[in-house]
Amino acid sequence: MTINRNDPHPPLVLVFAAADPTGGAGIQADIMTLSGMGCHALTVITALTVQDTTGVEDVLAIDADFVAEQARAVLEDMPVQAFKLGVLGSTDNVAAIAGIIADYPHIPVVVDPVIASGRGDELASEGMLEALCELILPQATVITPNTMEARRLVASLPDGQDGGGTLSDCAQHLLEAGCEYVLITGSHAQTPQVVNTLYGAGGVIRADSWERLPGSYHGSGCTLASAVAAALAHGLEMPEAVFEAQGFTWQSLASAFRPGMGQHIPNRFFWAHPGRDDEEA
Repeated sequence: MTINRNDPHPPLVLVFAAADPTGGAGIQADIMTLSGMGCHALTVITALTVQDTTGVEDVLAIDADFVAEQARAVLEDMPVQAFKLGVLGSTDNVAAIAGIIADYPHIPVVVDPVIASGRGDELASEGMLEALCELILPQATVITPNTMEARRLVASLPDGQDGGGTLSDCAQHLLEAGCEYVLITGSHAQTPQVVNTLYGAGGVIRADSWERLPGSYHGSGCTLASAVAAALAHGLEMPEAVFEAQGFTWQSLASAFRPGMGQHIPNRFFWAHPGRDDEEA
């Protein structure tokens, strides 16, 4: 990805997400990913979590008014090139954030619809998913669900789809709900390679295959969505932004480390390691 070195400051991306004490996922992952891709992260914390690399034990949502105040303060002070949404914490927070992004329709919105942790701990209630479908999806530039998340979202749509059918069917339902683009990732599919497919109004825009890496990764979805937001903030068009984001994410996972007893943590600063072969980037 080409970065404009003549810009007076890096692009600014405003992130709404929960804090993760491990630094593997959540707003910490967003900050590192955006920094690794040459952006500056503005952060609105939506929830606090108790978790380690094995799973999430508890979630404490931040008051919706306080979430809105965090966002309004920075938006009134600095120009933002992209929004990125992760774990939002509560139905009230979903409504508050929907109201905020509605005031900035020119700014692209990247939504990572986080439903559960890697262990399966629920991070979004059915009420939150319904609010997300009703209030956020119609404003989303792109959403980045895995196959499981795509089906859960479709099941939460107002028209009562059951989440069945093909992934193309799921993408079509989500596009009809108002998303401009849908990027369905194949990390949870039982396929030899991970195939990520970008859908738009005309159907499949691109499908990219990546080597399936061994192990389980904490924050891979956060990394991908934030990388898409970074690429869009740099001015890339959606197909190129999605490809650049996938490459960054794959390299982060390939360089991951395992500091605890659970999942590996992606290394978003893989490019800074001494002795790295730049030709492999």
